[in-house]
Amino acid sequence: MSAQYEVLQVESLTGYVVGSLPVTGISYSETRNAAGACTVGIPLGAADPETLVPGRSALVVTRDDEPVWGGLLWTASADLAGGTLSLNASGWHSYYAGRVLHDGYTGSKDQASLLSDWYAACNVDGGISTDTSQVRARGQVRTRSWTKYELKPVSDAISELAEDEGGFSFRYETYWVDSTHVGNRVLISDPGGNAMPYPLTHTVNCNVTQVAYDATAMATRVYAVGADNGDGSKLVGIADNATLTGVMPTKHAVQTFSDVKATQPLIDKAAAIALAGRAPIAIPTLTLYPGQYNPTAFHPGDSGPVQVDSGYVRVLDDFVITERKTDVDTNGTEATSLSLANKELFTSAD
Repeated sequence: MSAQYEVLQVESLTGYVVGSLPVTGISYSETRNAAGACTVGIPLGAADPETLVPGRSALVVTRDDEPVWGGLLWTASADLAGGTLSLNASGWHSYYAGRVLHDGYTGSKDQASLLSDWYAACNVDGGISTDTSQVRARGQVRTRSWTKYELKPVSDAISELAEDEGGFSFRYETYWVDSTHVGNRVLISDPGGNAMPYPLTHTVNCNVTQVAYDATAMATRVYAVGADNGDGSKLVGIADNATLTGVMPTKHAVQTFSDVKATQPLIDKAAAIALAGRAPIAIPTLTLYPGQYNPTAFHPGDSGPVQVDSGYVRVLDDFVITERKTDVDTNGTEATSLSLANKELFTSAD
């Protein structure tokens, strides 16, 4: 029996469920350390333009009455000839691209405490009430400092903290607060630290449709360039990939972080970039066999073994899920694809 899907129209500010939308198709995705997206088609006459308003409304997708995706409605496209309305939403994290630390911020504390501070600053000022109760201390102290004049976007602050060496994976979960309201919470985990529920093997329980190999990010030395010292010089953090010296031609990577004002965070960033540049990235894309698994059991940030033996492609390694995308047709039939990347890109060397 197919899962029963529903798309709820929600007030983004309060989480109040306005009602259910009659859909002609659903496509939703979760992306590691990013917002994810959802596109929904509805009949043109099915929505009330007074209540369904981009920027003010949110969409929540439920599967057998349980929320599996939520985010803000940012754009809508009406096809008058076809009589349809396409709704385009981005996950809850997209909201924080439009919030800045307008009072500035200075803190040196555990990563979890930094996150809690930033969400709290947004929640008390007309925010979307993101719950941080499940964000636990990680034993990773970081320092961040921005003046009020820098107007640091909160989404950038969160993403940059997550991508530091010793960083984390984050995602958002939508849940029922009560029978008429939904909420959203942020969850964090070690990069690749949560195990996928099942190992995935090509032609056994999934179909690996593509494997891409990319050496663009490989580097023998990485420079992370920070803020100007005021005399024309800039702070720089450096990290080397010693195992690549003499194996490949010298190759440098330079990234700029103009708002970083201390050397240690730049060294951390350089080390994280160097870690990702130790080897070519293998990027498999696969589809789960229909009806075999609940697709929501696979979360971005989870990791596990993937096996492929097909000509040039000989893979038996652990991969991290970077995106999960599910398409649902009018019959409720699900088609779920996973995008993955080598686990070692997300875990520090000993």
